[in-house]
Amino acid sequence: MKNLLAIQQYKEFENLGLIAKHIVEGFITGLHRSPFHGFSVEFAEHRLYNQGESIKHIDWKLYARTEKLFVKRFEEETNVRSQIILDTSSSMLFPYKDKKQLSKLGFSIYAIAALIFLLRKQRDAVGLTLFSDKIDIQTNSRLSFSHSQRLFNELEKLLNIKDNPQKRTSLSTVLHQVSESIHKRSLVIIFSDLMGEESIESLFSALQHLRYNKHEVILFHVADKKHELDFEFQNRPYKFIDLETGGTMRLNPGEIKEEYRKFTRTFNEQLNHKCGQYKIDLVEADINNDFQEVLLPYLIKRSKLY
Repeated sequence: MKNLLAIQQYKEFENLGLIAKHIVEGFITGLHRSPFHGFSVEFAEHRLYNQGESIKHIDWKLYARTEKLFVKRFEEETNVRSQIILDTSSSMLFPYKDKKQLSKLGFSIYAIAALIFLLRKQRDAVGLTLFSDKIDIQTNSRLSFSHSQRLFNELEKLLNIKDNPQKRTSLSTVLHQVSESIHKRSLVIIFSDLMGEESIESLFSALQHLRYNKHEVILFHVADKKHELDFEFQNRPYKFIDLETGGTMRLNPGEIKEEYRKFTRTFNEQLNHKCGQYKIDLVEADINNDFQEVLLPYLIKRSKLY
């Protein structure tokens, strides 16, 4: 609910890049007031000139103002190469057409937009992969302004989806493909609800493949914790609809609540264990919480690696 209020506040801009900018600036303001104020969020566009290197890229206008030599930083000098992977399957539309709450997909899009803005400000190259049962879009990691605008445009298209396209997911297949397609060591950031027909073993195999290829990984398990994990519904009959297949089921949640919780608890325990084993950062991203639970784990991961 807090996220929805924040987004509505920025809706006047009607521009995902500007909304991302305000999310990040609000986050950084809060960060400096918090116990994490020591985090480096310096947005350097230049670096100091090192004696003996080429003077080709010295910023002489900046020298005239500061009397110090700075070199313009270009994409090949970026600190981190990141690939953000977003699950766009229909299960990510939950809660479907609920005007009082962001869907899992909406939450992920705004969080990713904020990450793209933050990455670019830190001179880090970023690429984007959108997938459901197959890869729909995959870009290389780049730093340029035009590239980030392209990524914002692709994400905005997803925000404007009006109806459920009933797209299934194939996360493990896509992760294997992404792992082979990224040829330089990268930070891979995954947003998914981890729902689908594939086995948990195939998911772990794909995550292991990313680590085997030397990529660092942050996995954001996106969920509506209250409904999808804790199964908190009123004690009355409901009609549940599978957003990916259109299948329906009528039942009283109270009749299966304990069994459902046991299943989700077992799955999450296995996921935590495997991510710990493969040294993957797992973040439970509850769409009812603030975007800082996405941005802060990213900063912590980045500070450890670089």
